[in-house]
Amino acid sequence: MKEKVLVIDDERPTLKMFTLLLSAYGYQVLTAENGREGVETFLRESPGLVLTDIKMPIMDGIEALKAIKKLNPNTEVIVITGHGDMDLAIQALNLDATDFINKPLKREALEKALTRARERINITRNEEGQVVLEEKDRVAVIGVRGNVSSMTLPHLSETFAQAAALGKELILIDFEKNASINGAGITGLTELLREHRGGARIVLAGLSSNFRTVFETLGITKLAEIFDNGEEALASH
Repeated sequence: MKEKVLVIDDERPTLKMFTLLLSAYGYQVLTAENGREGVETFLRESPGLVLTDIKMPIMDGIEALKAIKKLNPNTEVIVITGHGDMDLAIQALNLDATDFINKPLKREALEKALTRARERINITRNEEGQVVLEEKDRVAVIGVRGNVSSMTLPHLSETFAQAAALGKELILIDFEKNASINGAGITGLTELLREHRGGARIVLAGLSSNFRTVFETLGITKLAEIFDNGEEALASH
C-alpha cells in the first residue's frame, strides 16, 4: 500500500507540481487548497506525512500545523517557508513541525526532506532507541536519531548526564542524517549546553543544513561547535 502524503497549498500550479513529483516518488498524494480543507482531509485520510505552505487564506499553515499535531502528535509535518524566513521556520519548529523547506522549491531539498521523514517514520514504527550512548577512549558519543521533542527530551537529558559522568574530555552529540529537532527539543538541548558550560567540551555533528541555520540563528553555535559529521568532530579533538 502506498504511503499517503497530504499537500496543503493555495496555489493550484504548486499543488499540481507536488502531485507529479510525489506520485513519481511512489506516494498517494492528497491535496488541499487551504488549512481548513487540509485539516478536514487529514481527519478523513490520516496521512503520516503532511507538507504545508505557511501563508494561505481561510486558515494558514501555522494554524493547520497546530490542529494536525493536536489530532496526531506523531505526524511528520514539513512546512514550506519563504526563502530564508528563519522566524517562521523557528515558529513552526516551536509548534512541533519536524522539518522545513524553502521557496522557491528545489527538487534536491524536497527529496532530502522526504528521505529524512520516511526514515523517522520507520524509526517510530519500529520503536527503536532514538538516543544511544557509546564510550570511546577520550570521548562520549551520544547518537541521536528520529525526532528530538518533548517526548524524547527526558531520555536525551538522562543520556547526557550519563555521558557527563563518564568524565571524558569531549562529548559528541551526533545526529544521524534523518534526525529532526523541534522547538521543545531545541530549548531542552540549549539548556543542557548552558548548564554544562565549564565542563567537558561539547560538539554537535550531523545536523542538516536547515537545522544548522536555525542553530546559528538562535546562537547555539556559541555554546557548542557544529561539524558536518562525527568523523570530522572526532578529528578536531
